[in-house]
Amino acid sequence: MAHGASALGGAAAPEEIAFDKPVRRGEPILEVRDLVKHFPLTKGILFKKQVGAVKAVDGISFDLVQGETLGIVGESGCGKSTLAKVLMNLEPASAGSVRFKGEEISHLSGAGLKAVRRNIQMVFQDPYTSLNPRMTVGDIIGEPYEIHPEVAPKGDRAKAVRDLLDVVGLNPEYINRYPHQFSGGQRQRIGIARGLALKPEVIICDEPVSALDVSVQAQVINLLEQLQTEFNLSYMFIAHDLSIVRHISDRVGVMYLGKMVEIGTDLEIYDHATHPYTQALLSAVPVPDPTAREARDRIVLTGDVPSPANPPSGCRFRTRCWKAEERCATEVPLLATPSWLVGLAKHESACHFAAEREVERSAAEREVERSAAEREVERSAAEREVPQSAAERQAGRPPAPGQGGDGSAPEGPSPGAPGAPGAPDAGGGPEAGSGPGDGKPV
Repeated sequence: MAHGASALGGAAAPEEIAFDKPVRRGEPILEVRDLVKHFPLTKGILFKKQVGAVKAVDGISFDLVQGETLGIVGESGCGKSTLAKVLMNLEPASAGSVRFKGEEISHLSGAGLKAVRRNIQMVFQDPYTSLNPRMTVGDIIGEPYEIHPEVAPKGDRAKAVRDLLDVVGLNPEYINRYPHQFSGGQRQRIGIARGLALKPEVIICDEPVSALDVSVQAQVINLLEQLQTEFNLSYMFIAHDLSIVRHISDRVGVMYLGKMVEIGTDLEIYDHATHPYTQALLSAVPVPDPTAREARDRIVLTGDVPSPANPPSGCRFRTRCWKAEERCATEVPLLATPSWLVGLAKHESACHFAAEREVERSAAEREVERSAAEREVERSAAEREVPQSAAERQAGRPPAPGQGGDGSAPEGPSPGAPGAPGAPDAGGGPEAGSGPGDGKPV
């Protein structure tokens, strides 16, 4: 196989690009290195002058392994969708490298880009706007065959479209219907069928279930997992819902303000997160159990998300981080594996002070939790004693001499008891029950 350009400066001739190189399971099929996408900010009408840039994606590196699902999570505006568009070359990269099967694809155009897009397809976020309302389902799913006629000859396209509808769980007889005749979940299935039409090896899913109901989300997620096994697909799955990402992903990358701040397996990220931003994200996940909800330790971030047009120096999360020190403002933390971490916490994290949250808890926090548990035990014991005292008072039985209503020795006279201050049958004179601190002169 002839090799394409290995550097960004010169793309190979389209006829020299071929992507038939087999990739074994477990090897990287998509390699991203220092990927950058800046959108220029200009002023002026006739003579425009660039005055800044929106740093939507600013130096991201990761690998997508053959047969795996890589989940990408982060707040709105952190650059997830821009990353997906740059990988598809819907937006040109400002800098960096994207390699598919070892070939540089970030600066391809024409026939070379056409060959790439046959192997890398995308499922878009909104199933209502990503389908042309003037085209039938058959035309929508069969449109890729017009661009790549070698995949399905003209006489076989209707059968290929019906087969795809059946694969994604739709009735093949729906081929002549229009998108408005389908529900949201059915439309997303049509989008998935369109993505499968060219038999790609990589599918980029840009929040494919965010606009769907919970029950429909489960159906689409199960369908994606089934198709991955059947067609040996590799997914990059972008979503906001952390529970969905954990369910479908083998590895998870966390983005913040155009940077990848932590990446690892689902177990490493969800149970052994070391970056403060990841820990804050996980603490915000809703808990269905009301009892557990009251006892959870929530991290509430202060301040607003900085503008990507003017991100903070050094660590971009430092303006909202409780660990921030002077070093964080001057030194950009690299996405690397800290040497001081052990076990499942030993994974890539872009933080100068990466540590598991449970490990770093202070003694004061543990003391507060222990005190709360002790108070709960005391309150439960008091609640058990109250009915017994009430029953005794209803029966008219006075407490035993020298004992309280619960049979225990009192610490002092109780109000209303004989000899207590202000008792109606106090046997003593004015001095009875008097003493320092009772409001009476000594």
